[in-house]
Amino acid sequence: MKKTALITGSSSGIGLELAHIHAANGDDLILVARRSEKLAQLKDDIEKNTDVKVHLIVKDLSTPDGPKEVFNEVKDAGLTVDYLINNAGFGGQGKFFEREWETDLMMINLNIVATAALTRLFLPEFVKRGSGRILNVSSTASLIPGPLQAVYFASKAFVTSFSNAVAMELAGTGVTVTALMPGATDTGFAKVAGLENTGLFKTSFTAKSVAIEGYKGMMNGKLDVYAGLTFGQKFMLGSIPFMPKKVVMSNVRKLQEIS
Repeated sequence: MKKTALITGSSSGIGLELAHIHAANGDDLILVARRSEKLAQLKDDIEKNTDVKVHLIVKDLSTPDGPKEVFNEVKDAGLTVDYLINNAGFGGQGKFFEREWETDLMMINLNIVATAALTRLFLPEFVKRGSGRILNVSSTASLIPGPLQAVYFASKAFVTSFSNAVAMELAGTGVTVTALMPGATDTGFAKVAGLENTGLFKTSFTAKSVAIEGYKGMMNGKLDVYAGLTFGQKFMLGSIPFMPKKVVMSNVRKLQEIS
């Protein structure tokens, strides 16, 4: 029987690759994003090459009513969601006190509120039927404070902590929650966040490779999935608990300074 995945932020990057991975299994999709043209192109690509049905929802999830409107549209269409993939999010570089508050508030609403709201809206049905998978796309940024990306790093810390806690609450229900924590990934994120010319993105992995690891981890019910990391980056992350916090933050700041 086909399984339907709802993927937010599916018009580009990791979300787009996750859509292709799910479709390659012959399963149906509900794709959510703001950019109608890119969504329509993705729907056309998938339906031309597979026997997959793709339902599109054009929605800005950073708005207060966005998540509930998505949920209502799914219900009105008579669709059942088997896998919920909260991928939509964005970042931004700069000192917190100099950045536009409206932009950072939008980031909080999308990265934090929309993820939590969609999880809350769909989760009761998952638990009732005793099956379901949730993949929340976080970041290795969730493990440390991030000077020059203070709100983004903090928002991803919420995503990881929230995902892990809810996963533990769901033990024995047949429902799992997985946090995907990529390193620097070639998704267009760096351009939007103003980080193209920083040390943070000197080495980046493809969105496809990260999506493959995340999807596999979700299907296996893993708690955390680390993807898109070099050996050196893995070593650095492993050493964080043993380093003074000021040293860690100083290194993070240097990586994010524009050269």
